[in-house]
Amino acid sequence: MVTLTDIVAEGAIIASLKSSDRDAVITELVQALTACNAAPPAIRDELVAKVLERERRGSTGFGKGVAVPHVKHKSITKMTAAIGLSQRGVDFNALDRSPVFSVVLLVSPEDRPEEHLQAMEVIFKNLSKDTFRRFLRQATTVQDVKTLLEEADAQHLPG
Repeated sequence: MVTLTDIVAEGAIIASLKSSDRDAVITELVQALTACNAAPPAIRDELVAKVLERERRGSTGFGKGVAVPHVKHKSITKMTAAIGLSQRGVDFNALDRSPVFSVVLLVSPEDRPEEHLQAMEVIFKNLSKDTFRRFLRQATTVQDVKTLLEEADAQHLPG
């Protein structure tokens, strides 16, 4: 079973995003993944372009203050994710037209679609819980986010 702590890269949690628009937030999160070597630095710009292209086909802001941009790439060997939190909120063109405060960016190997689906399922299962979303939005440090992920993986959070 895939867990959030398995997926989210150790160095790719940004407790306070600097960026305030969707494209810059995506760039910041991809940069975090490449900076901690969770994704190859050589494909940084290509990953950003692929995620933005995916966003143009339909927003990954699914409402309730959350967005889950995701992409598969041939140079990704291990599924990984970055988390970014915004105090101000970001216009992600979300389904409910509300600003997004929590962004989970998932990048997956192109040739393992079942792993991608499992990861999306784990991410959405947690993000669909009011408690998890509230705690994520209130997190102010990387350690707050890590603790929340560990608690969610251990199923200590009520719906």
